[in-house]
Amino acid sequence: MARLPLAFFAAAVVVVFDAFMPLSAVAQLRTDYYASICPNLETIVRSSVKQSMSQSPISAPAALRLFFHDCAVRPTELILFINHRWPITEHRLTIDADMQGCDASIMIVNSNGDDEWRNSDNQSLKPEGFQTILNAKAAVDSDPQCRYKVSCADILALAARESVYQSGGPNYPVELGRYDGRVSTRDSVVLPHANFNLDQLNAFFSGLGFSQAEMVALSGAHTLGAADCPFFQYRIGSDPSMDPSFAAQLQSTCGSNPSSGFAFLDPTPVGFDSAFYQSLQRGRGLLGSDQVLYSDTRSRGSVDYYASNQGAFFTDFAAAMTKLGRIGVKTPATGGEIRLDCRFPN
Repeated sequence: MARLPLAFFAAAVVVVFDAFMPLSAVAQLRTDYYASICPNLETIVRSSVKQSMSQSPISAPAALRLFFHDCAVRPTELILFINHRWPITEHRLTIDADMQGCDASIMIVNSNGDDEWRNSDNQSLKPEGFQTILNAKAAVDSDPQCRYKVSCADILALAARESVYQSGGPNYPVELGRYDGRVSTRDSVVLPHANFNLDQLNAFFSGLGFSQAEMVALSGAHTLGAADCPFFQYRIGSDPSMDPSFAAQLQSTCGSNPSSGFAFLDPTPVGFDSAFYQSLQRGRGLLGSDQVLYSDTRSRGSVDYYASNQGAFFTDFAAAMTKLGRIGVKTPATGGEIRLDCRFPN
């Protein structure tokens, strides 16, 4: 099947999914799923993530990003209704991508090298994120009551929340009950790129069921961590939306060592706060796909709102993360399992 460029979707105004997620998968997710199976689960994961964060400041942003890269996949079929000046026409297209979703398939290591984390779009994922999940899995399985009863997908969801909360962000409830997928392929990865404009971002996220406002809230995850120079260096000196003094600072950072240099995504890279949005207001968004949220007037209002109302950002981010965590959930009936080792299907 032919792979269509994401830019093709830029005019999409309504997206309807065929079997986006089985109703049984929706029903099985609940915050108390492990209450009688592994009652100390959240305490165990919280302690493990805290330890990982104490060992490396990269652990929190890396684990949070890992959750997004695992969950944010396109459904296999989309019906796009594209609104032009003439009557709306319907386009049905089948996309060459397996429906993975929040199933910890990003963790799988295949002996033939064909797995998600070796896709070029996932090469920016840091080892500390994977290790944070493996450490939490080991901690959970060290409890005899919990051993081999908690999915890697749920541990990943909890670790993402802990990365947010222990960095100063909201302590939101996490829905649980996911099973782990058995399939991970390089070609199943389709992610937004750092140079996307607003139309491309909206097209991608609407394909996951997110509105523009929800996408702006979810983008606030970039209040943690850093990006390597190749993801933003093309903007230096050529993007008028970038603050000139910020551009000079980045040129100094990347000019002599572009392949290994990096810069923080906002001024408080280990603190989860609204500084990310305030940076966008000043033309100091690092990635083009972040700065466009302010430079494009269609989304600027949401940026201004979160920049001045951190509480609203926290509330909306938590809701968006919960929604993200429902994508492509597996059940035993759809091939799900509980992996003994997060890196290998049973």
